[in-house]
Amino acid sequence: MNILFIYSLNTVGSLAKPLESPEQIQFGISYISSFLKKHGHKTKVAVLSRNSPENNINILNEYLKIFSPKLVCFTAVSTEYPLAADLARYLKEKHPDIYLLIGGPHVSLNPDSVLPDSFDALCLGEGENPVLELVSQLENGVAPSGIPNLWIKQGFELEKNLPRPFLENLDSLPFPDREMWQEWIGERPGSRYAILAGRGCPFQCSYCSNHALKRLAPGSYVRFRSPENIVAEIKDIIAKFPVKKREIYLEVESFNANKEWAIGLCSELEHFNKTLEQPFSFGANLRIMPNADLESFFVALEKANFKFINIGLESGSERVRREILRRNYSNKDVTNAVTLAREHGLKVVFFNMIGLPCETLADFKETVKMNRICLPNQHFTSIFFPYPGTDVYSLCEKQGLLKESSGPEMERMKATLDLPGFSKKQIQRSYILFDYYVYRGRKPMYKILGRVVRAYFTSKPRLIIFWKRLLRLPFFRSLREKYGEY
Repeated sequence: MNILFIYSLNTVGSLAKPLESPEQIQFGISYISSFLKKHGHKTKVAVLSRNSPENNINILNEYLKIFSPKLVCFTAVSTEYPLAADLARYLKEKHPDIYLLIGGPHVSLNPDSVLPDSFDALCLGEGENPVLELVSQLENGVAPSGIPNLWIKQGFELEKNLPRPFLENLDSLPFPDREMWQEWIGERPGSRYAILAGRGCPFQCSYCSNHALKRLAPGSYVRFRSPENIVAEIKDIIAKFPVKKREIYLEVESFNANKEWAIGLCSELEHFNKTLEQPFSFGANLRIMPNADLESFFVALEKANFKFINIGLESGSERVRREILRRNYSNKDVTNAVTLAREHGLKVVFFNMIGLPCETLADFKETVKMNRICLPNQHFTSIFFPYPGTDVYSLCEKQGLLKESSGPEMERMKATLDLPGFSKKQIQRSYILFDYYVYRGRKPMYKILGRVVRAYFTSKPRLIIFWKRLLRLPFFRSLREKYGEY
């Protein structure tokens, strides 16, 4: 059977090549696709943009014509769901014989809100086996029914099937389908690959969906692939694709959540690199934990040729982290980890959020202070956006903070909450000037001003399209390569 996947995003690159690097492929779709291909089915993906409705319909019609899918699968986070719903209505009206399935975080966390739309079935949780069973039933001319993880519309009735346990052995899955994305990836020098090293997270951060997703099914939610399987995938990438930058990002929520596994993987990567003339370098997420002994961990990272770690500081205020975000560690824990990382040759990347519920201007100044103390080599700072289905979204509802929406196109770039101790105007100003506050006197002013201008442009609805077009020009692309990487 032919199956078409629909993936949408807020494009930065061109509409024809919306993905700037192979790192940006969506793993959920990629794994389901390779699983279906393993069982003899054919798949394609259409990458669309919520900024170009007319172009989306043209692309969709082209794929319907040349590929004739019998099943169209959507995935969506909250901000992409309206586009998915619009496309489903279009398909149901024009091609009622095509079966429509949707999954992804928004559907898994808010299934009741999705039911009125035009989809024939909803997938809650992991999708490999449910989609394969659905395809098998459709291929055999059977009305879909009795498939765990799927809510299936049966006329005016709804069949809510029980969840199946989380997939225990991730090594049993074929490597993610990267071939299907190639036509959508632009030519950006220095692009790296990402590998999904595990699924799930053991922590309970209030702004994240993991705390809700882990309740969807029985079984172990936090799982890791074997080091041998991960290295085998790296070899597969080398054999099949042009590797322009010998750097791989190991995507997993918390790389050090299982220290024994992480050190074992580092050992396997170290041995693998010794077989190469040009070794690979690596990066991953580090979870800060109270009073953690990280010495042996960082020794292992250095031997494996890790070059950077991502640290989710989120807020420099210990009060905000403890009371709002459920991240219980001290600023001393953060500075100790940063110091030790640099002693072992690692660059440090911070993730910060501004405008969290209950945050004050004084709390924000603590975030600036922590960034000035640690001086991350790179940072990704965003304005808090309340995602439905998370605990912090419920907190915003209880406090009456969700009075208006800035719209999905301004997600994490435009202030949404107007807080008693931190107004929308102050939040927006803090976002735009963040690099100036942190790096003044520590970096060349032209670099600081470049980041300030970028933040200003991307926070203005009328300027963001101009900014994105500007970034496509060769001169600015070269600057991003020179100054925008780790």
